[in-house]
This record gives sequence, structure tokens and C-alpha cells, in this order.
Amino acid sequence: MGAKPLKVALLGAGVVGSEVARLLVEQSDDLAARVGAPLELVGVGVRSVATDRGRWIDPSLVTDDLQQLVTGRSADIVVELMGGIEPARTLILDAFAAGASVITGNKALLAQHGAELHEACDAAGLDLYFEASVAGAIPLLRPLRESLAGDRVQRVLGIVNGTTNYILTRMDESGASYDDALAEAQELGYAEKPDPSADVEGHDAAAKAAIIAGLAFHSRVTIDDVYCEGISSITSSDVAAARAAGYVVKLLAVAERSADGRGISVRVHPAMVSRQHPLAAVREAYNAVFVESDAAGQLMFYGPGAGGAPTASAVVGDIVAVARNRMSGGHGPRESTYAALPVLPVDVSLTRYYIAMDLTDKAGVLASVAAVFAEHDVSIETLRQEGHGDDASLEIVTHDALESALAETCASLRGLDSVRQITSIMRVVGE
Repeated sequence: MGAKPLKVALLGAGVVGSEVARLLVEQSDDLAARVGAPLELVGVGVRSVATDRGRWIDPSLVTDDLQQLVTGRSADIVVELMGGIEPARTLILDAFAAGASVITGNKALLAQHGAELHEACDAAGLDLYFEASVAGAIPLLRPLRESLAGDRVQRVLGIVNGTTNYILTRMDESGASYDDALAEAQELGYAEKPDPSADVEGHDAAAKAAIIAGLAFHSRVTIDDVYCEGISSITSSDVAAARAAGYVVKLLAVAERSADGRGISVRVHPAMVSRQHPLAAVREAYNAVFVESDAAGQLMFYGPGAGGAPTASAVVGDIVAVARNRMSGGHGPRESTYAALPVLPVDVSLTRYYIAMDLTDKAGVLASVAAVFAEHDVSIETLRQEGHGDDASLEIVTHDALESALAETCASLRGLDSVRQITSIMRVVGE
């Protein structure tokens, strides 16, 4: 093969970056055959050159001068795997200015500054690929951006954070408390020590939801547009109640068109999912995304959502795609924002609630509770009551209603003398 090598600069040599380097070396002959030219790693940018980077990274390639690596080594492709906003944002913009296409797995950066990066990429006539930013090895973003480009997506439901899915799986299957399940996740390396808040409070999933929604609905969505609730308030009692009712609790990223098609809702929150739904079977640290579209119908993408080798697989797939574009003199799909649909406030979203409460068991209580639901125009789908001497427990699942109406219903229920306490409130998604 006589083609001139394509030069690749790698920013970051952590868990994912080191695996990318390994794949580039181990599979160099196959990758060259797939691309039509060799891929030459010309530098690896790191914060500390003193750290041993393992057998797959030539020490002579390691540098802490990231700016020089991006602009001074004539890279054709820059792979950013550092994470964070800065200096990643500036380095990517500099890479475009220097004529290099960019591959990144930086969900936080894309969810906050995606528009700026896409505009710089388009102005330079280059490529920006980011398959690894959502759901690790799972091929998801390219199908949304390319395979479903001729379809109309209506809704996307996703389990896109392995840490929270592991915690909720342990709570469901073993009856563990939230604190015990979190501690186990930390010991196994699924959750950060000492601060797991990016995962458990939903921020990681919210960034991914913004990226997914932008691609699915051809609109610009930032992390600030995403309504976000985490799982830190979920109790073992909540999970047990869901199990008894035939549901499993999951942290879901939800992106869907409004009923009139004039806007989109993008949110992250815990939800009860029917055990008959495919997402209910997604266990441990795995990810899955369920897509509903007009022509293709229902599709599910499933697999490992994190980890060095799985995520590196997505990165190297992007490298091959971008390298092929480079060889052919073209480029991949551009950002598609023609629809420009507004992201609606969560209050106008349609959803269903599961509400459990403890009541005084006396005549007329059920009628007073039903009257509150009627007052706020919320229809009850199922109701189950159990007596306990002078007290009773009541579980209600509603039909679809406005989020604002459901919140007002719960507030009014708390004002009833007959309601001792509301023990659980959770959205119901994905029947």
C-alpha cells in the first residue's frame, strides 16, 4: 500500500485513550486496509509525562505540550479524550483551525458548547465525530444521524448511565439500600470516589440526553435545556413498591415530540418501567436506548455503556470513518438543526404518575382522594387499597396528564386530613 499515512494526534491517555492507542497498534494492518492508508500515531498529549503509559504508547510520542501537538505536527485527525470543558474546547477549535478533523468522547463539552464546535467544523470543511460520547460501544449516534435520517423519530427512552443502573439493579434484586448499593458500585469502580454526584444526580445522563435529542429531532439542545432528577432520593421501599406493582425503577433519559409536534421534551429522572418493556431487562452497568419512529417502528440498541475497550471501539470506528472521508476528499454528515424545535418546560410534558399514600381508613376517604384527582383533571388508571386496622395504604397509577397537573394533585393530597403521608411518587414510563 503506497498511500501516504494519515497522522493521528491523541489527547488523553487514560483508560479510554490507552485502549485507543492499543487498537491502533494491534490492528494497524487491518485498519490500513479498511481506510486505504496507514494510520500513524504522531503524538499523545498528557498532563504528566512522568506517568508510565504502558507498552502500547511509545514514550517518545508522549508530550505535555498539547497546543504544539495539535497545531505543530500536521495531524490529519485529532482525538480528544481528556474530558472537561477547558482546555478541551480550545484545543478542538485550534485543531479545526489547523486543518484537522476531530473525534471526541466529551459529552459535557458537546452538551454545553456543541453549537460552537459544529460551526467551527463546518467553517473549516472538516469532520466532527462523537460516537463515544453516549453509551460507550453501542452504535447509537450514527444510526440516529444517518440510518434514521429518512425517518421521523417520535421518542427516545434511554438507560445511558451504567452507575445508576447498577445501583438500581442491586436495590431491585437484592433489596439493598441506596447507600449500600452505591458503596458496592464504588468498590467495583462503577461510581466515582469520593463524589459520585455527576452520575447519581443525573448530570451525566442529562448531557447525553441533550446530544441524543439534538440528533433525533434535528434541533439544538444543550444541557441547560434538560430537566434533571437523580436517584439519591430513591429508597428501598420505593423499589419494593415498584416490584410489587410489576415495575422496575430505572433512571431514564427521555426525549420526545410534543403531542402537536411543535416542540420537544427532554428530561432525565427515575421512572417505573413495566417489566414487560425491553428496557426493564437491562441489568447491572449495561446501557440501552429504545427508539420509536414512524417508519422503522421500535428499535433498541443495547450493550456496554462504558469501559476502556468498549468505548475505544467506538472511538476507533470514528477514526476509520473520518480517515475514509479524508481519503475520498469528502466529509461526513453535518449538524442538522433545520427543525429548530423548542425544548418545552417539563410542566407541559405528558406523563403518568404512581402515587402511594397512607390514609385513615374510614368512610368517605377514597371519595375525597378521587375528588382531588378530578379537580385537577387527572384520570386514574388503576387503584389498589389495603386496610391495616385503622389505617390503609392506597396505590394509584394515573393516565397521561400534564406534569403540572400531577404536581398540583400531589400538593392537594398532602392537604387532606385523611392522608397521613405520601410514601412514594414516581413517574411511569414506557408501557
